[in-house]
Amino acid sequence: MIQFIRLDHVLICIPEGTTAQAREFYRDVLGLEEIPGEHPSGAIWFKIADIQIHLREEAGGNYSKRHPAFEVANLTEAKQSLISKGLAIEYSSEIDGRERCFFRDPFDNRIELIEFID
Repeated sequence: MIQFIRLDHVLICIPEGTTAQAREFYRDVLGLEEIPGEHPSGAIWFKIADIQIHLREEAGGNYSKRHPAFEVANLTEAKQSLISKGLAIEYSSEIDGRERCFFRDPFDNRIELIEFID
C-alpha cells in the first residue's frame, strides 16, 4: 500500500507561447516566489507554502474542472485579494468542515482555495 505524505507539486499546463504571461500572473498577481533554474521542458516553477507549482507550455487546451487545491489561512482575505485584482470567484458544492472557492488563471486552469473551519 502506498503511504502518501503530502502534496509535493502540481503541474499546470498553459498554452504555447504564454510563459511570460504565466510568470507575471503567478509571480505578480498571486505573489509566489519563482524557483530559478533550467527546469525540464522549459517549465517555470514557483513555491507555494511547502509545495511547488510547475507550469509548462503544451499544445491544445481544455476548459476543465481539473485543479489543484490549496489550504489558506483566511479564505475571506484571499477572495478579497483576488477580486481586487479582477478575478472572478466561483463556488461549488459545500463540504462539511471547510469553506472553499475556485478561480481560474488566464489560461482557464481551475484553482481551489480551502479554509478548514470548526
